[in-house]
Amino acid sequence: MTDTIDKRVIAILAEQAVIEPEDVRRDATLDDLGIDSLGLVESIFAIEEEFDIQVPFNANEPQNSPFDISSVETIIAAVKTLMAEQR
Repeated sequence: MTDTIDKRVIAILAEQAVIEPEDVRRDATLDDLGIDSLGLVESIFAIEEEFDIQVPFNANEPQNSPFDISSVETIIAAVKTLMAEQR
């Protein structure tokens, strides 16, 4: 299931970045992917819908949010954490 979560998050980010999922590196930042602030909002909405979770409203403020958006890897970890907490 973990692998599936990873792939689904990567697919959402790849779609937003208009690239192929296999081109998304786990250490890439949103800037690396070319995802701007509007793209971030759209990605978060897509992640919330896909995983039926509620991302904290301040996810774009890493110092104030447990949802770390600093890289693809940290976004995947944050989704897994929220899924576990919101069950």
